[in-house]
Amino acid sequence: MLAHKAEEEGIAAVENMLGERGHVNYDAIPGVIYTHPEIAFVGKTEEELKNESKCKLNFVEVVYSKGFFPMMANSRSRAMHDGEGFVKVLTDKKTDRILGVHMISSVAGEAIAEAVLAMEYGASAEDVARTCHAHPTMSEAVKEACLGAYDKTINF
Repeated sequence: MLAHKAEEEGIAAVENMLGERGHVNYDAIPGVIYTHPEIAFVGKTEEELKNESKCKLNFVEVVYSKGFFPMMANSRSRAMHDGEGFVKVLTDKKTDRILGVHMISSVAGEAIAEAVLAMEYGASAEDVARTCHAHPTMSEAVKEACLGAYDKTINF
């Protein structure tokens, strides 16, 4: 399931052997379950964030926001009679930095790449939400979930 992770590790290993700086960000490795609808995720889950807050060694409570957007509210999904699923975005409430993204949809395996890219470069939910997404597309659900993380949804 994680051939893409192994590929990144292989590239990093070769770069290290060549004296270059290999890089694998394990917090930005997508997981995809190829069912219909597909399930895709990257980063932390709500359960992990709650557990981190309870950890006695963690002196900083993780306070997070959640943006949620159902695929049924996405116009392209409805037009294609493919509205099953959702996109959920978890962000640091203080910084708005994206901590995790979880989605279920027929295109989740493709759409998760946007979330991985955002997390790799430390984007906030607002960064993604302010990025123009083509309309009507399924990827707009990621934008809408990001808007929801700071209470600015348009279509839900």
